[in-house]
Amino acid sequence: MTIRILLLILFVSFNLSIDASAEVPLKAAYIRNHQLWMKEGDKEIQLTTGRYVSSPKWSKDGQYIAYLAGNENGEKTYLYIYDLKKKESYQPYPSIETSQIKWSPTSNQLAYNSRGILNVTKTKNGRPHGFENVSLGVSDFEWFPDGKAFIVSSQSNLLPTGWEPVRLFKVPVDANLNTNKIKPFYTIQTNTTDLFAIDADYFKWSPDGSWVSFLLAPTASWSNDSNTLSVLSSAGDQFQVIGKMLGYEKWIKWAPTKNQLAYISGEGRFFVVNKSTTVTEIPTLNKQKDYTPKGYVDLDIEWLSPNEIIVARAKENKSWKVGPVPTMYTALYVINLDSGEQKQLTFPKDNKIDNTPQVVGSTITWYRTSEKEDQGDVWIKDSMDAQEHPWLKNLDSPPTFFYKK
Repeated sequence: MTIRILLLILFVSFNLSIDASAEVPLKAAYIRNHQLWMKEGDKEIQLTTGRYVSSPKWSKDGQYIAYLAGNENGEKTYLYIYDLKKKESYQPYPSIETSQIKWSPTSNQLAYNSRGILNVTKTKNGRPHGFENVSLGVSDFEWFPDGKAFIVSSQSNLLPTGWEPVRLFKVPVDANLNTNKIKPFYTIQTNTTDLFAIDADYFKWSPDGSWVSFLLAPTASWSNDSNTLSVLSSAGDQFQVIGKMLGYEKWIKWAPTKNQLAYISGEGRFFVVNKSTTVTEIPTLNKQKDYTPKGYVDLDIEWLSPNEIIVARAKENKSWKVGPVPTMYTALYVINLDSGEQKQLTFPKDNKIDNTPQVVGSTITWYRTSEKEDQGDVWIKDSMDAQEHPWLKNLDSPPTFFYKK
C-alpha cells in the first residue's frame, strides 16, 4: 500500500512538472485575402468577411483584437474591435476614422488618433465602448508604461523665420481637452545643418521604462533618405541623438531586459547598400557598435536573447545605379553580441526571401515570401536547434502574435 501511494505521488508530481513547463501554443492574428484570421495552436479561424482589414493589434489580456477596415484603396480606415469571448466584431463608436490605434499597457483601454485628435475608449459592460477626447494637435503618441498618460508629439510649423522646434508633451489620460492638465515634456531645438526635424514618431519605451526612443523626421522627401534616432529620459531631462536611419518602426528594437537599443543604421532610401545592425548602450553612447560584415546589408532585426540578435541579411549590390531597384534576397542570421560570432539561421531557396523575424517565448518565427508573390508563409523553429517548418500559409503580411509572459 505504501509503495502504491509513493508511486501515485511520483506520477502526479511528474505530470504537474510537465504541465508547468509546457510551452503555451502560439497565438496569432493575421490577414489573409484582406480578412482577419486567428490561429491558436493548430486551429485557424476566419474572423471577418467582406472587409479590407489592416493593422490587427492584441489587447493586453488577449480578449480583443483591434483592427482597421476600409475600402479597397485604403483611403479611409475605420476602427473595429473583435471580441474573442463573444466571437463578434463591433465598432466602439460608429464611423471612427483613424490610422493610429494603441492599446493601454495596463488595461483594455484603446487610444486612437483621429485627424489630430487623441481619443480613448470608455467602457460599457466590461468592454471598450464609446470614447472621450484627450488632446488636440497630436501628430503621434504612445502610452506611458503606467497607462496613466501619453507622450505626444506635435508637428512644427514653418514660420517666416524658419521651422519651429519639435515639441513633446505629457498628456494625462483624463485630460479631456483641458489644456491646464497638459504639460510640456521636452522641446527639441533643431536646425537645417546639425539636427533638422519637423516631427517625432515611433515612440518606444525601454524595458524598465526609464527611456523612450523615437525618430525625428525632417520634411517628407528628406525623410525618405534619413531620419534621426533619439532617446529621452522618462523625466524629460536627458535627450541624446543616437544615429541616422530610415523611417521603419520595426528597425528599432529595445533589448528584452536591459537598456540596450538595436537599430538598422544608414542613410539612403534604397536597400542595396549602407544598412547595418548597430547596438548601443543607453545612456553610455561610447559602446555603440556595428555588427554587419563588410559587403552585406541588414534589413530586419529582432532580439533572440539578452545577448543575441536575429537579422535579415543580404549581400550588398554596389553595382546597381539606374533602372528597377534590385530585390534583396535576405536570409536570417544570429549575432552573438558577447563573442561576435555570427551564423546563418535560415536557408531560403528558389528566390525566397526571409524577413520579419519575431521571437515568441522560445519560438523563432519569420515571414517567407518571394519577389513575384503577393502573399507569404510563416515559418517557425521551436528553438535554435529545432527543425524549421511552415506554420501559416498565404498571408497578406506578417502576423501579430499574442504572448503573455
